[in-house]
Amino acid sequence: MVREAKGGALVVAEAGPQALVQDHGRFGVRHLGVTQGGALDWVSLGWANWLLGNAPTAAGLEIAVGGLTLEAESRLTLALAGADLGARHDDTPIAPYTAFVIEPGQRLVFERPVHGLRAYLALPGGIAAAPVMGSLASVMREQLGGLDGQGRALAKGDRLIARHAECQPRRLDTPPDPTAADLPLALVTGAQIAHFDGASLFEAFNRTWQVDSRADRMGVRLTGPVLRCRLGGMISEGIPLGAVQVPPDGQPIVLLNDRQTVGGYPRLGALSPLACARLAQCQPGDSVRFAAVTPQRARRDYLAQLARWQ
Repeated sequence: MVREAKGGALVVAEAGPQALVQDHGRFGVRHLGVTQGGALDWVSLGWANWLLGNAPTAAGLEIAVGGLTLEAESRLTLALAGADLGARHDDTPIAPYTAFVIEPGQRLVFERPVHGLRAYLALPGGIAAAPVMGSLASVMREQLGGLDGQGRALAKGDRLIARHAECQPRRLDTPPDPTAADLPLALVTGAQIAHFDGASLFEAFNRTWQVDSRADRMGVRLTGPVLRCRLGGMISEGIPLGAVQVPPDGQPIVLLNDRQTVGGYPRLGALSPLACARLAQCQPGDSVRFAAVTPQRARRDYLAQLARWQ
């Protein structure tokens, strides 16, 4: 048991498609070929933590699609944010962006997506486990992080232990929309932008794109107009969060938290951190569009979000 753990526990009764322990991610290790991991919708994880008075970066649970059932071993105050996955506390519906109490023997069930794709559950003080390279972020491909350090998804019988026994829950008067579907995805243009022909650049920023079913924690494929780049070959270079790569088929791929650390396809640029969080809540078939922003604007918006949790 982790020494700092002082709180109660939840037991996994049904695991669902994919539930992962995630925090803000693993940094300072990409030169070793280790990706960052962390919550895809870091904003929703931050709000779930805020509701319990945790640090925004504390480890919580990322629940994709639904199908997860948790049973309380002891009395716990929990907080939920992000997607509406039809969560029920026994027979009582739980709305996202609320804190609530669960008693011993009661169950918390996540059924299926109603709005959005990923829900985030916070425990008092975060989830207790031993960090790997400074983080609990679960990266299944690299077998790092999570409850046992191996990066695996939750399985039936796993126990989630809270670091703290108590907390001071808060209330959020105006819950945000984690998808904000009517807003364009902010994109900071990159070094290869001038190598795309004019028609492709017009299409990239003036047409809608559909989220493809080929989407996971590594990246999201978008389908739409074919983009053409005059650049021949490229030497592989470091890939930032949100990089919008364009492979030879002309259909963009937005690379997310579990991306590879280097890549050799030309890029339109990179989505802002806020845009990445919103894209992570999009379901296959959803429509999105890009809007070019300056690095200064992307940084200002990012810092403004962090300030909301102070």
